[in-house]
Amino acid sequence: MQKTELLSTNQKEDASITMSSREIAELVESRHDHVKRSIERLADKGVIQLPPMEEVKNHLGQLVSEYRLIKRDTYVVVAQLSPEFTARLVDRWQELESQQKPTVLLPDFTNPAEAARAWAEQFEQKQALQLENQQQSIHIQSMESYFRNGITAPQFAKGLNGVNSQQINEHLRQVKWLYKDSTGDWRVSSYARDRYMTEETSEISAHGKDPIIKYKPTLLKKGAAKLYEWYTQGKLTMKANWNGEFTQDKAVGL
Repeated sequence: MQKTELLSTNQKEDASITMSSREIAELVESRHDHVKRSIERLADKGVIQLPPMEEVKNHLGQLVSEYRLIKRDTYVVVAQLSPEFTARLVDRWQELESQQKPTVLLPDFTNPAEAARAWAEQFEQKQALQLENQQQSIHIQSMESYFRNGITAPQFAKGLNGVNSQQINEHLRQVKWLYKDSTGDWRVSSYARDRYMTEETSEISAHGKDPIIKYKPTLLKKGAAKLYEWYTQGKLTMKANWNGEFTQDKAVGL
């Protein structure tokens, strides 16, 4: 097998957009170690170059190794593993590429009209950003009175008048916060983890059998605020008998 090179910090900063083998595992709903072995087999055959590897901490705080793949190689790997998930891969690459900062073209400051337009646009963008931050802050503050650590999205949704809480996890799958693993359990995606959601783990032991680790996706405060924002924007699935009022019925999850 070809030698794997660990990425240094500077190399990571200078690298083009890449996707981790763990992200690919989540997209195709496969185990990460299976994905890594597929990558290594493809590299052994010369179909792809063995990608660089980095060590990151997982949600349990443990150091794990992940491959970093370029766009072309991710398509080769997904085609090998589960070609039916190619659409998910396309969506994820569009998301990654949209997060890159566009090239900034400086205005001609020797032209008074162009300089004035540039100043006005910058001022408007700043005002819009401030308004967005204020609105987000209001959403977060409004959660303080009834948010509690460890609350799940369905529990939180039960406190929002009219929301179909049984459909909330499916909504979160569509926005790529959640996915289902090979056992059919809900898991937090790498995109949402530690940003909007986290996972609580528990160990279930049966007599004579190996213990099983179970995962419970729970909301962070920022995730609760985002859910409430979607609620007020009418983006969540509502019950058929909803009265049309956006209100909080009770202290959610209690």
